Amino acid sequence: MSINKHRVVVIGLGNPLMGDDGLGLAALERLREYALSPEVELVDGGTWGMNLLPVIEDADELILIDAIDTGAAPGTAVRLEHAQLPRYLATKISPHQVDLRDVLALAELRGTLPPDTVALGLQPASIELRNALSDVLRCRVDLLAASVAQELARRGYAASRFPAVAIHA
Repeated sequence: MSINKHRVVVIGLGNPLMGDDGLGLAALERLREYALSPEVELVDGGTWGMNLLPVIEDADELILIDAIDTGAAPGTAVRLEHAQLPRYLATKISPHQVDLRDVLALAELRGTLPPDTVALGLQPASIELRNALSDVLRCRVDLLAASVAQELARRGYAASRFPAVAIHA
């Protein structure tokens, strides 16, 4: 007999070689500094494209972290609920890339997209060939990680930052 374990999957998305597009991965790294419930799984989704489909389909709840272009001022916090997702998560780096919109649409078509799916992110300032976030996003990565932790806590999962440890020489 198998026991089904509830899974909350948090996927950091983006390409760190394209400036602010690497935001989701930077925020995911900050989340690794939090004590999280065992049901919470952090996934480096990078630019996996269609390879994310089984990860998404196996989740009971899904939180996506990404740079989300809504046309707002750079650094503006963005929260997209399930029904809003396909419209905004659409940045393609190359014409050959499968984007997250395609993956979510396929999961929706198959009836396997978790109903409790949300995307959290920030409005990017610049998506260009560069291996660093813009200053405005770099200064807000901790805030984004904290908003993901708040989302987890709102859903009833532990998500608290580990206390800083002083190192004495």
